[in-house]
Amino acid sequence: MGRAAPSRAAGAEPLLRRPPRRPSLAALGLLAALGLLLGSGDCQMQTPCGIQKCTTDFVSLTSHLNSAFEGFDLEFCKALRAYSACTDRNSKVCRGNLVYHYAVLGISDLMSQRNCSKDGPTSSTNPEVTHDPCNYNDHIEAREYQGGGKTTTPTYLFCGLFGDPHLRTFKDHFQTCKVEGAWPLVDNNYLSVQVTNVPVVPGSSATATNKITIIFKSYQDCTDQKVYQAVTDDLPAAFVDGTTSGGAGNIKSLQIVEKVSGKYVEMHARYIGTTVYIRQLGHYLTLAIRMPQELVMAYEETQDLQLCVNGCPSSERIDDSGHLPLPVMGQLLPQGDAAHIQSVYTLETATTKCHEKILVKDIYFYSCVFDLLTTGDTNFTAAAHSALQDVEALHPRKEHWHIFPSSGGGDVGKSSKYFVSLGLCSIFVAFL
Repeated sequence: MGRAAPSRAAGAEPLLRRPPRRPSLAALGLLAALGLLLGSGDCQMQTPCGIQKCTTDFVSLTSHLNSAFEGFDLEFCKALRAYSACTDRNSKVCRGNLVYHYAVLGISDLMSQRNCSKDGPTSSTNPEVTHDPCNYNDHIEAREYQGGGKTTTPTYLFCGLFGDPHLRTFKDHFQTCKVEGAWPLVDNNYLSVQVTNVPVVPGSSATATNKITIIFKSYQDCTDQKVYQAVTDDLPAAFVDGTTSGGAGNIKSLQIVEKVSGKYVEMHARYIGTTVYIRQLGHYLTLAIRMPQELVMAYEETQDLQLCVNGCPSSERIDDSGHLPLPVMGQLLPQGDAAHIQSVYTLETATTKCHEKILVKDIYFYSCVFDLLTTGDTNFTAAAHSALQDVEALHPRKEHWHIFPSSGGGDVGKSSKYFVSLGLCSIFVAFL
């Protein structure tokens, strides 16, 4: 779900040595470090030169600017003029300071590169003015700055749905569910995601997703409410109102990016730090979402039916705490269906087919085998593989990307039960 925190302005790093005619903007940060170093030595005690404060104020004013945003040049020039004014005020006391002279040269060259006029408004030395209220990371930093707290990295969560269907919740719990019809995956104060699932094999309990509806709720001045809807064979690169973005002017706080026409789109909601991926593989859709934890949990008691948050209701589970009992498999594939699929895939051939795409035998590999034996549709192999790719792109913790069966002599974990029973169930299907 992409995901664009403002980058550090290139001009925020001062020069360490005499610059060439067109210096790299990256050098200004080194000047800040050098200023701090000199400030701790004897030279600082011998002269009241204020270049260190001039430089650190400039870095504070520009560190949150993003050159891709409209208005960058205006704000950067204002910060440069403030930097220049500060050096002017210190011209006498800093006359013999090498860092001071490098800063003056660097400011002059940067103002020339950015076509900044020497006269004009200057930035306040309060860094709060540079925070983008429609960028979630900036909003968090501004909130913590105002509260006097230390800036921390937000905690992000991941949820995914694929296959017939397999659900990975925000808590990294893995479930296989029926959930036929319309069900809410996410429903909080900022975002609603609903999926519709239909049977994939006549007479069976296995379903897959053929419709996804997403509502990005209006938020302050960052975006009006936007609704996106995808159905099988219609994966649009626009919201239902025909627009492709939300937000004022050229600053896109919400944007749809089409990666593969009709097959793969991404939605990036900067104002809530959320990224959503939707794909069509075969006749069915998959979904992956990354969202900040504090926003995931921002919902009312009446909104507690959220598959991504609380998992599937027990009555809708095909598995039982990760365990797939044989009687359920018997219901999944009646005699006629099983006989048809048996001629396409056995446990051995399904395992081989899935191993072509998924080399690691984790939950996604075994879900692939399960889906092939259930449906005989090779598109589910691609769905499992893409779902794993989405995990690797969006899940914030690499050590949690793969879910493996438990090993060793201790108690058998839930994941281990799933894999063991899946193998047994697959053999059962293959020999029906």
